[in-house]
Amino acid sequence: MLIGEYHHNIDEKGRLIIPAKFRDEIGSSFVVTRGLDGCLFVYSLVEWEKIVSKLKTLPFTKKDARIFTRFFLSSATVCEFDKQGRINLVNSLIEYAGLKKECAIIGVNDRLEIWSLDKFNNLMEENFEKLDEVSEHLFDGDLDEA
Repeated sequence: MLIGEYHHNIDEKGRLIIPAKFRDEIGSSFVVTRGLDGCLFVYSLVEWEKIVSKLKTLPFTKKDARIFTRFFLSSATVCEFDKQGRINLVNSLIEYAGLKKECAIIGVNDRLEIWSLDKFNNLMEENFEKLDEVSEHLFDGDLDEA
């Protein structure tokens, strides 16, 4: 399980250090793609195959399925770490996520998310007060029974 939050700077060549804890968990080759909410998603190859398998089950006759599949797969890039534990992000992904300098790299269960630190902080601030309400609706008391 990928958990935790780390902050690193992206350099002028598009290189970003991924914390060693995350490198060990996602493996030496992995996929980076456009994520939702303006961030990048990073999947191990095993998790990526699960996502692609689910996408294959979507009916191509449905417009929403075609739109999402194009969005998600067209930007996907297989990456590897360099000797310093950095990944080299392509310009289209950097631009999509608005990565300028400071980045937040967070573990979200089966994937990493790479955020512009400003965007991530704004997202957290905007949603902090709604968290109680959101969790109540998502879990409907399931956590109390565990």
